[in-house]
Amino acid sequence: MKRTLVLILLALPFGLHADLLSDLLKGEYNAETLAADKQDSILATMVKSPEEPCRYRLEYENKVGLFRHSFVADWYLVDNEKGTRTHLSDGPVRDAVLSPNGKYVAYAKANNLYVYKTDFNTEIAVTADENPEIINGTADWLYEEEFAITCLFAFSPDSKLLAFVKLDETEVPSFCWQDYFNTNEQPLRYPELDCLRYPKAGDPNAQASVCVYDILYKGVKTMQTGELEDGYLPRIFWQGENLIIEKMNRDQNRLELLSGNPKTTICRPLYREQSDKYYVDYSFVDQWLWLADGRFIVMSEKSGWAAAYLYSADGTELKQLTPDGIDLTALYGIDEKAGKLYYQAAVTPMERQAFVVDIKKGAITRLTVEAGTHDLRFSSDMKYYIDCYQSVTTPNRYTLYRADGKLVRELLNNDALQQRWEALALPKTEFTRIPTERGDTLNAYTIMPTDMQEGKQYPVILIQYSGPGSQRVLNRWRKRWGTYLATQGYIVVDADGRGTACRGRQWCNETYMNLGQKEAEDQISVARYIGRMPYADSTRIAMIGWSYGGFQTIRTMSEYNSPIRCGIAIAPVIDWRLYDSAYTERYMRRPQVNDWGYDHADLTLRARDLNGKLLIVHGLADDNVHAQNTLLYIDALVQAGKQFEMQLYPDDNHFLRRRANYEHLHRRLMLFLNENLAH
Repeated sequence: MKRTLVLILLALPFGLHADLLSDLLKGEYNAETLAADKQDSILATMVKSPEEPCRYRLEYENKVGLFRHSFVADWYLVDNEKGTRTHLSDGPVRDAVLSPNGKYVAYAKANNLYVYKTDFNTEIAVTADENPEIINGTADWLYEEEFAITCLFAFSPDSKLLAFVKLDETEVPSFCWQDYFNTNEQPLRYPELDCLRYPKAGDPNAQASVCVYDILYKGVKTMQTGELEDGYLPRIFWQGENLIIEKMNRDQNRLELLSGNPKTTICRPLYREQSDKYYVDYSFVDQWLWLADGRFIVMSEKSGWAAAYLYSADGTELKQLTPDGIDLTALYGIDEKAGKLYYQAAVTPMERQAFVVDIKKGAITRLTVEAGTHDLRFSSDMKYYIDCYQSVTTPNRYTLYRADGKLVRELLNNDALQQRWEALALPKTEFTRIPTERGDTLNAYTIMPTDMQEGKQYPVILIQYSGPGSQRVLNRWRKRWGTYLATQGYIVVDADGRGTACRGRQWCNETYMNLGQKEAEDQISVARYIGRMPYADSTRIAMIGWSYGGFQTIRTMSEYNSPIRCGIAIAPVIDWRLYDSAYTERYMRRPQVNDWGYDHADLTLRARDLNGKLLIVHGLADDNVHAQNTLLYIDALVQAGKQFEMQLYPDDNHFLRRRANYEHLHRRLMLFLNENLAH
């Protein structure tokens, strides 16, 4: 049968509005990703044979969000042959998944797993735990937030088995906050408590185990994963008849992949990586590729750079496939017949380019050329790819190529959008490298005010995030609140300091075990460098940050030599002992073994050192960085005799998008900046 290449073009980064400047007001502080799905019903999953059209698909509606990404909804099974649409279960469920053969749907409901038989329209309970602190098959708050996963179950390729992670949160402490409005946005006369299990640094985690359910015989077995040491099982997936389990110790400096036999429950070690100096990145496993003969391709930083390695089926390293000196950022796939591996790499920290390497010969060919960000999407047979290209001056452009790099045709160029954007004559985003006082350089972008006048000096705003492994200075198409700020007469600067990504493992881990200090040194170097420019006013420099960036804003303003006149800290971490275990311990290890590092980063102990005027902002229902951080810090400021400004938002979370809060926030920020940087 003739193969058909199906192309799915994603929506543009943002919609066009009559007033694009108002859209710019929405900002770009936060390095964390926001999931935004505004559809009531969405095509979720389809099952088909290679030669047949899809028979089943899953749809949902009435979506209600849980945490950052997870949600419950009314899920429906659509039978395309019969033209029927069947409600899967009474009440809302989450993470519905079709089996490979289309005979079953698995989903979670009230922390238990269920299997729905599509032939008989019947529901079977896989688990029946009555303890609400036991979660079967889905992520708790911590796994979802810090391991970027919601669904922790998977069908075997033959659809006979269902593997899942079981989490026991019984020993995990609860954190509670008050809600002042009900679900209809009406105020409550008596506030209600909202609580969730939230392990802070050093506190007990959920106990994890892996189970396998036999759909035919309806039995559950527990896999022998060995001692977990209060650690994590963040990924499970099938490779043939074997269940692959990712296992990490609590400090996250040891990663293991186990290959489990679901019949015997015995797991053998397949891969192990450990570091005495740094953490090991759990997310690289998502990029690994598996060959038909059992060999697999690993993405790892063990050489000091993110690179690809070929391993035998028994877990023996065979060769390194990509070079050191640049960081590998994605593995796209492998054409096994041709023996070619396709990947993305950061040729410079600000660029993303695509390459292909001959696995046998080692020859590397660069597929993309234009400066900017290239992200490839391959057809299932690896014969074609779509180059999704963007740069700071070019909105998303989609072009179809053959796998050898030969152009087939352009699919979408967005020229009309680019022309409309350029017609606005907004300030340009320009990349630069800023030398630091310690002798190295930082990647940065600057946005200069419109219609700059010779001899006039302008105030400067540093916008940063600074978190470990993050990166904001990238050659890609983005709307930026900084662009709007530049139209208001501000010089805007954003610099990636030590601890950020794609400059090798050592650079990324410069801040390991001591968050805050080196990042502050780098931001001060940036402020001083820009302040020496003839068009900048070194006495009018502000700094803004959200989440980790809020922490870093206050930390920088607390240095004795800080040149920051005023700062804005939104949802800041104040004391890392108050933040969650998985994130904090990844970069700081536990307080029990790094007491000095936690004390050194505790901003309440630096309240007396705060320089300049501070606006601190927090949502009182923030389940991520709890408002407890801000409240304890302002008490420390009061005791130190320090004045400050504060903006609180009741019943809102980490992103402050509820009701009219987001627009109000940005207007509040503008008032603060204009008042403190006017003269």
